[in-house]
Amino acid sequence: MHEYAERDAVGLADLVRTGQVRAAEVERVARLALERAHDDLNALTGPLWESVPLPSADGPLGGVPFVVKDSGPFARGTGFTLGSRAVDAVATADHTLMARFRAAGLVPLGQSTAPELGLHFATESARHGITRNPWNPDRGAGGSSGGAAALVAAGAVPFAHGNDGAGSLRVPASACGVIGLKPTRGRTPCGPLAGEAGFGLIAEFGLTRTVRDTARLLDAVCAPPVGEKFIVSAPDRTYAEAVRTDPGRLRIAVTTTPWADTSVAAPVAEAALDAARVLEWIGHTVEEDHPHLDPEDVVEGTALAALATGTALLRAPRRPDPALLEDVSRVVLSEARRCTALEVAAMLDAQHRVTHPLGAFLARYDLLVTPTLGRLPAPHGTLDYDAPGHSVRSWLRALLSYGPFTAPFNVSGQPAISLPLAQSREGLPIGVQLVAAHGREDLLLAVAAQLEQAVPWRDRRPPIHV
Repeated sequence: MHEYAERDAVGLADLVRTGQVRAAEVERVARLALERAHDDLNALTGPLWESVPLPSADGPLGGVPFVVKDSGPFARGTGFTLGSRAVDAVATADHTLMARFRAAGLVPLGQSTAPELGLHFATESARHGITRNPWNPDRGAGGSSGGAAALVAAGAVPFAHGNDGAGSLRVPASACGVIGLKPTRGRTPCGPLAGEAGFGLIAEFGLTRTVRDTARLLDAVCAPPVGEKFIVSAPDRTYAEAVRTDPGRLRIAVTTTPWADTSVAAPVAEAALDAARVLEWIGHTVEEDHPHLDPEDVVEGTALAALATGTALLRAPRRPDPALLEDVSRVVLSEARRCTALEVAAMLDAQHRVTHPLGAFLARYDLLVTPTLGRLPAPHGTLDYDAPGHSVRSWLRALLSYGPFTAPFNVSGQPAISLPLAQSREGLPIGVQLVAAHGREDLLLAVAAQLEQAVPWRDRRPPIHV
């Protein structure tokens, strides 16, 4: 178990490829690790999946175990609930990204917890209960990919699938001390059942513990998705090569100014400024600057993803029973049902008012550095998804008061990554977000690799660890 938990995905794949271990041995230990972590964290939706045929070891990550987020439909033949008591469905086809995971040799073993409908920065659904943070079980694991982040942080799997519509990969990555990359809009697929996800705000990818794993996984799944609405051209070189390449002297901006009516905790702000100092020490040019955004435009642009989720459920063959939904979900479905074309057009205009200044800002700078969250990982129940009286906008404002730095880049589509660069005095993880221009994941990963070397985090272990 110790040897398994010490290895990242690339390390495990190397052992399998060179014949030092068999893929079946890795799977056996991974199953034990997942069960052990789940006992402490409540991060799986149910029993592990029955033994699956091992994918071809010829894949670049042959034999590496992972888990799928309960945000289906994702894996053919498996059930999903969207974290809701009102949903019980089975995926009839593999998501295109799942097919690429299988082709890479990854082995799916189970399903991680998520909040209801994925509309929460805490993983505390009425259906599955509270998912605990391995650094402190009284704190939240973040959301909506909270179960995934907790399992990666606890050493149960080196990689876990997740997705991100307002910060749902980066927020739990920060809370649990792992890496969360939201790729450029169109970099990873959202089909075959959809041509876009959440008006383009939702991106599929996952969480890891090392930058090289993030790069290798992106290489495995980033081929342009044929026939989808948003497509990004394939990179000129692999991301694994980008991680090993000096990006040169970059012009980098840093800000701790939030795009919401909220304050930023001092240790969180200091972590971002410390990262900027390290980047300056490495040789980059760093200055304090920030794009100017109207917080209400961020809320309106983010509402597109929430209302798209509600619309998808209203168009499903079997609509969920409102009595079984948590309060905010009922509001989302109600507002989606009443939403007019004029209101959608106004939200799309707000999206443009976010996208344009961010695009212009990232034409002047190579990277932007911000905190990921505005605070330390929150105690359970800080954000009450079942509280009455919310509208979609008031709920989004509550989320953005906790995590005010991530959502603008879902609205605009630029790639952004959260790195576990700091810890509080209490030993809680603090993530720092890096953002690049459209299509420049290569810069994000090259600089992330520099930071990983300068401020290594790999040897940190949470108290709850397999």
